[in-house]
Formats: sequence, structure tokens, C-alpha cells
Amino acid sequence: MESIPTAVSALELTKIPTHIAIIMDGNGRWARQRGLPRLAGHRAGTENLRRIIRACVEFNIKYLTIYAFSTENWGRPQEEVNGLMAILEEVIDKELDELHREGVRLQHIGRLERLNPTLVEKVKYAVELTKNNDRLILNIAWNYGGRDEIVCAIRKMIQDGVRPEEVTDELVNRYLFTAGIPDPDLIIRTSGEMRISNFLIWQSAYAEWYVTPTLWPDFDREELLKALIDYSRRERRFGRVSSNDCCDEV
Repeated sequence: MESIPTAVSALELTKIPTHIAIIMDGNGRWARQRGLPRLAGHRAGTENLRRIIRACVEFNIKYLTIYAFSTENWGRPQEEVNGLMAILEEVIDKELDELHREGVRLQHIGRLERLNPTLVEKVKYAVELTKNNDRLILNIAWNYGGRDEIVCAIRKMIQDGVRPEEVTDELVNRYLFTAGIPDPDLIIRTSGEMRISNFLIWQSAYAEWYVTPTLWPDFDREELLKALIDYSRRERRFGRVSSNDCCDEV
């Protein structure tokens, strides 16, 4: 990846992605480096989300998808799982009104199963309250897994009696949790890990990836701007030939 100067400017942006997705990794390491419990890192990561939402609005990003809790995260210690659920509920209670005033639309991606009934109702209320907002669409992937999403889509198609010859890319898109949402242009992973982690497997087929060693709680506006500048320097070919390549065929 080409290095980017420390001092960055929004003036360097030549193109803006419509949809950014973020794997918010590194909360636990951030806490461990400071001698704090893991949940302190998750809370710091949640606080950081405010900064990134504001920055996305500033940079005219239309869609932001965050990987908040995977289907595999249920395997973590019960205390941590309970703490993450409590944090989600706190965020809805404390931040929903402001997000609504700012024109942010909240959408849930994943399953609501296994969440307690009170939390399920709060999620549904947040989605309903903000459904007409369009300044930024914030997709929260909670109890989400890419493979699980595809399995659910296949099951629904079978239940609906879809014939094999009717299956197309467009049809599959309509059965995914992300139906109606454009595929991500840019996927950012913090903390330096080089893996997909079961995130947006179908939707990321032609996404650009940006991996940074910065831990999520430290990933601020300037770090996001670096990612956007890096993205703006790339040419997206979608399997086709570069516009700069010459053809010698007659």
C-alpha cells in the first residue's frame, strides 16, 4: 500500500465512496495496552463511533456499515457478551434522539434472535423512528455473519419456490439482509488483521480494502481521511482492463 503523508487534506480527495464498511477491530488490545478490562475497550470503541459518523457526514458518505457483533462473538466469555449487549442498549437510549436530529437513518443487518425482548423492541423502534432520514444511512451489523446471511437467503428462496433458472445475482441481492443497500465501495479494517472475518462475503466481491494498524478506538477523522485519500487514488476495474492499458490488436 502506498504510504500517505502524515498531514492530509480533504482537498486531496478526487472521488468519494458511496458506501464504506468498517470492521472495528482492536478494542480488546486497546484496553489491554492500558491495563483495562476488555469492556473498557468496547466502550471506548463505541465512543469513537460518534467521531466517525460525524466525519462520514462531513465527507458526504451516504452509507456506513459497521461490524459490531458477529454470529461467532457468542462464543466469547458470557460476561463480555452481556456487556456488549448492555452497551448496545445504552447507545440506543443515549444516542438515538441526537442521531435522529442529525438525519441519520439506522438499519439493522443480521438476526434479532437471541437478543432479549426489550433490546429487540428498542432496535425495532430505532429503525422505525429514523426510517425517513437520508443524511447518512448507518447499517449496524449485529448478530451478523456473512455465511449465515447467504444460508438465510437460500432458505427464503426455497420457501418462496424460486426455480433454479430464476436465480440471478440481482435475485440473490434481494434476499440478503442488505437488500436495497448498494455494495460497499471501500472496506476498512482496523488493528492490522488481514482477514475478512465472515463480513459481507457476497457484497464485498469488488470492494476496495484498506487495512490499518491503528486500533479502532484511535481511528479518528484523520485516519478515515487517509483511507479515503488512498481509495481516491485507486482505479476500480471490476475485472475489466485498465483505461491506461494499451491494446495492440488491430
